[in-house]
Parts: sequence; C-alpha cells; structure tokens
Amino acid sequence: MNKTVKNADDAIKDIGDNVTIMLGGFGLCGIPENCIAALVKKGVKGLTCISNNAGVDDFGIGLMLNTRQVKKMISSYVGENAEFERQLLSGELEVELIPQGTLATRCLAAGYGMPAIFTPAGVGTDVAIGKETRKFMVDGEEKEFLMEMAFDADFAIVKAWKGDTQGNLIYRETARNFNPMMAMGGRVTIAEVEILVEAGELDPDQIHTPGIYVHRIFQGSNYEKRIEQRTVRKK
Repeated sequence: MNKTVKNADDAIKDIGDNVTIMLGGFGLCGIPENCIAALVKKGVKGLTCISNNAGVDDFGIGLMLNTRQVKKMISSYVGENAEFERQLLSGELEVELIPQGTLATRCLAAGYGMPAIFTPAGVGTDVAIGKETRKFMVDGEEKEFLMEMAFDADFAIVKAWKGDTQGNLIYRETARNFNPMMAMGGRVTIAEVEILVEAGELDPDQIHTPGIYVHRIFQGSNYEKRIEQRTVRKK
C-alpha cells in the first residue's frame, strides 16, 4: 500500500481545531519541522500538544505557541521557551508536566492498546494529586505505584531519517527518541522523512517503526537541524 502524500500541507489537511497531537522530538532534534510549519500556516486553534518539550521561541512547537494555536501542553521539559513561560504564568496556557519516563511509557501504552500503566514516579508528590494509587509486592516489599492513563491522541506527527512508501521508518541517533513510541500511539500517524525510497529498499533489520503504524508519509525539505545549546571546550 502506497501511503505517500505530496507534502506537509496534504499530510495535515484533516487536522482541525481542538484536536490532540503527539509531536516527536527531543529538544530540537528529530522534530517534524515541515508539519509544524504547515500547522502554523493552516492556523488551527485549540490544540493539545503532547511533546517532550515545547521547543524554543522561534522554532519547533514554539512557533505554534507564538501564534496562540496551543491550548494545552503535556510535556516533561519546557525550560528553553520564554513565550511558553509567559503564557503559563499569565494563565493563557494549560500545562501538564510529567516525568519523562512516564511520558514515554504513556505513549507506549497507547501504542500497545493498554489503558493504563503503574509507575513509582510521582508517588507522594503533586503529580499524584487526584490520581489512583495501588500497592504491589516488589522484591518481597509492598510498594506504592501511581496509575497513569495511556494517552489518547487524534494524531501523531513524527520525523524520521529514511522511510519507504509503505511507511516503514528508520531514525538516526538522537532522533530515535520519542518518535518511535509516538508513531505507535496516534489514531492517525503522519511521518515526514529526509529520504523517501520505494518499498523493499530498506533493510528489514534496520527498520525502527513498521509501516503498519504509519498512515501518511512524505519527503520533507529545508531541515534546519538546530543545536539547542551549543557547548564547547576552551582551548
């Protein structure tokens, strides 16, 4: 089955207002730049975005924050975006901060069809307020775990290095972060890739996301590949 579409505009054409979207990436690495630009261009509003981070002021999800398209951010790290901070403190933006491992596992749970997970992260903290806890025997000792629900995302938008026309994906290095698990978790998964090849050209042993999870794929362009924080040694 050929799942290719022409470009980002075609890929996100049915994304409307008030939907929930998973967006892959870690910092500024492996983010779906073309799809984010298309969403900004389209001007959809009221979005709930599930992402490890909120980008920076002029890049990534930060572009949608600048245009007030995001209603709620569900993230684990948001420290690099001044506009995000301003909207949070002013009450313009709803924010749910989640431990990074919990964020990842809730994405995986969505992909696996599991309704919930139990994790020790957040027990006894503000993260646990209003949530169910249960006790389990671990290594002969009773321990308390917090129940976290799997995400329910209308769309997942991911970025891969290489893909084929059937939607099989290969990620490179740090870009293999939240992208694979988010590709599994959306009702509709959209993948943009740097290199698009015909079905059968990828080594099956190298595929990270099987095409069964991907509904649309296109070859992106003009990737900036920014470095979020450049650190160098003194000579």
